[in-house]
Amino acid sequence: MESLEAELEQAKDLSVAELADAIETIGFECTRCGACCKAADTDDGEPEPHTATLFPDEARELQGAAEDAFDEEYDWRDVARPMPYGISEGDDGPEGETFEWAIGTDDCGNCTFYEEDEGGTGACTVHDSRPLVCRTYPFSVALGGTSQPMGEAVDSEGMVRAHECEGLGRDITREEAEDLAAALKERAVRELEEAIDLRDAYEPRPDVDGVVVHDSEGAKRPDGTRLEPR
Repeated sequence: MESLEAELEQAKDLSVAELADAIETIGFECTRCGACCKAADTDDGEPEPHTATLFPDEARELQGAAEDAFDEEYDWRDVARPMPYGISEGDDGPEGETFEWAIGTDDCGNCTFYEEDEGGTGACTVHDSRPLVCRTYPFSVALGGTSQPMGEAVDSEGMVRAHECEGLGRDITREEAEDLAAALKERAVRELEEAIDLRDAYEPRPDVDGVVVHDSEGAKRPDGTRLEPR
């Protein structure tokens, strides 16, 4: 298994032109259906909240964008929530340690920044500041051809994986494909840089009650404040 550092070098060497070629071959046009922004249906009838990875700096950018868009103050918890994996319900509320953040959700489990018009057409209210995982959906890069960071792929071309989306297979211009490819490379690099920084900063915190979130900047409370080192 290759080290994260070796994968990072691979990501930095990715050809934007080749990624764009793959995206053109697969084809894509956003239909604004909102499926990638909303809670997913499950077999038991309970919706699974929208879960998309958010880097710490992206959370801060979203805070600023939301405040500008809606002319009101936004708390960290309005923008980001702890990744649910590793968290359980204890006697005194949620507890456990998890890694990274997810975009905040509303009471329906949809992305807090998603809205629909009367005709059901979806829109992102902070579109220009949306995080990389949103900018690149439904595509991901599988370095070494094995990684499936957003679940099983429904199509692939070289290192590019395409995930379930009704917009796949549609015509895309070369300019749009290159813009998407550049964002896809940036995301691949950022994800590995974050993983390396998180690994190097990680220290278990069994001494802390409640929820602890570990990200590339260290251990934090759910409100984004950093915990003092042990």
